[in-house]
Amino acid sequence: MDYRDSVAPETLSVEVTDEQVTIEYLDGRVVSYDGQREPTAPPIRTQPRQLVQVLVTNSDNTQGVLTYVNELNTESEILEDSGVGRVFVEPDETTEVYPNVTATADGYAVVVDADLEAIDGRVFVFEEGQRYNQYYELIPSAESE
Repeated sequence: MDYRDSVAPETLSVEVTDEQVTIEYLDGRVVSYDGQREPTAPPIRTQPRQLVQVLVTNSDNTQGVLTYVNELNTESEILEDSGVGRVFVEPDETTEVYPNVTATADGYAVVVDADLEAIDGRVFVFEEGQRYNQYYELIPSAESE
């Protein structure tokens, strides 16, 4: 069982509405992120020690790739079967999550940045913890003002 392998993401079915983001994994499971998402200009710094996930959709929000950042609890085989990717980033280093989307380790927090002009779809950042769940949509800085 390997919990420390990077795993390439597969294309997943996605539905984005004003109220939620729904993702269907390759193994048939469905997850929905409900509630008010916070529009935020990149970069975004997540809370320390949270499960950080980055979703990049296509232009019509019907498909996307989902990648976990520094996630250590799921076996690589389970991620591969589900289509979810995983990357690891060491302190003060940056890694590419998706073309034009990066993650940087800032202590125990993760900073997600994106060149939104170079991305055809949308970028969402989900952070989950035992007492804290939040999700963001990265938008150009002019729209966040």
